[in-house]
Amino acid sequence: MSDLATITLPLPSVRTPGAPPGACDLPAYCGELFGEFTRADQRRWGEVYLRGLLAVPGRKTPARITEQVLGRRAVQQIQQFVNQSPWASAPVRGRLAGQMVRAFRAEAWSVDEVVFAKNGDRSVGVARQYATSQERTVNCQLALATSLVGQAGGVPVNWRLTLPARWDRDDDLRGQAHLPEQERCRPRWSYVLEALDEMLDEWSLQPLPVLADWRGDGDPDPLLRGLEARGLGYVVQASPHTPVLLPRGRAAARGTGGTLADLAAHAVRQTERTSVTWHDPVTERMWHSEFLTVPVLLRAERSPEGCPSAAPRARMLLADWPYGRPQPRAYWLTNLPVRRLAELVLLARLRRFAGEALGRMHDEFGLGDFEGRSFRGWHHHVTLASAALGFDMVRQQAAERALSTPHA
Repeated sequence: MSDLATITLPLPSVRTPGAPPGACDLPAYCGELFGEFTRADQRRWGEVYLRGLLAVPGRKTPARITEQVLGRRAVQQIQQFVNQSPWASAPVRGRLAGQMVRAFRAEAWSVDEVVFAKNGDRSVGVARQYATSQERTVNCQLALATSLVGQAGGVPVNWRLTLPARWDRDDDLRGQAHLPEQERCRPRWSYVLEALDEMLDEWSLQPLPVLADWRGDGDPDPLLRGLEARGLGYVVQASPHTPVLLPRGRAAARGTGGTLADLAAHAVRQTERTSVTWHDPVTERMWHSEFLTVPVLLRAERSPEGCPSAAPRARMLLADWPYGRPQPRAYWLTNLPVRRLAELVLLARLRRFAGEALGRMHDEFGLGDFEGRSFRGWHHHVTLASAALGFDMVRQQAAERALSTPHA
């Protein structure tokens, strides 16, 4: 008999007064996420683990989760569910994304690096590697999270674990981590496009503009070409050292080489900066800055393997460059219309909600607490941590709707 066959989970369903039945009901939420699992014990362990991520204070270990949720230790069973059980993460993420689309208005997809610091060297994907988001070398796993973001906040719904080159060469490491044969070291843009294809083709999500910080990559062109080939708009932050072609005058057939910083310095001598004031609906503050917009042609030597090979095309550089500063404080590349700058600036600033969501997942929902080493286990854990944050978002949105609904 399954160890869960006779268990009655002690934690009550969480429902906001005034919300419609099921709107914040954890069993109903889990039923939608895990309802397609073939085995009843998998569905029940999914709810146990999710309850633990939501309710256990401090570190979310298998022992603490089962002790608090079940009233006894069941470490082996919960580890089996997370590390070895053969349920697929991608369909659960797709159903999570569907719930989030219904819970709040997403305005963009934000791609962000996530660092999982590690002490050892056996967990899947771990190595001493440079983490762009922390601007230092760390012994860690590096992942890319794609979040739905809007003025209500953000929720990461898709994940990719990037693999360092050493994991291609060490068969023992790969075997111990149960790493699928097709998982190999590849460029970051390849992981991003794969995740977006899954969201578009498998999950049938409505396309939204893509936000990303690409300052740590010398050439953003493969990513931008891939986004353009999919018909996606984007606002991508780039390094000032990104190679571009500089204009040489009307008579010149081709431009000369330079960087985004050089292009901005050249353009500011000929183009007025635009003063923009915008209202942040979250902080209720008014913000002000000056922006420089100029067409930009990246200096792409050739198309990397697997990247769309269309000829380089003109995009727009959007530089945040307040008067009095010797150089811009941010450079963005975009293919979206720049006529309404305030809207474009607000869109670019939505990335902060993804960062806040990932921070909350670390602090409140155990994102960094996974102690297993397997590829499957890592994907299971980050999926369930996203689901925990997602339930908190559903609960929050239901509470706000209840407060705004007039009572008879």
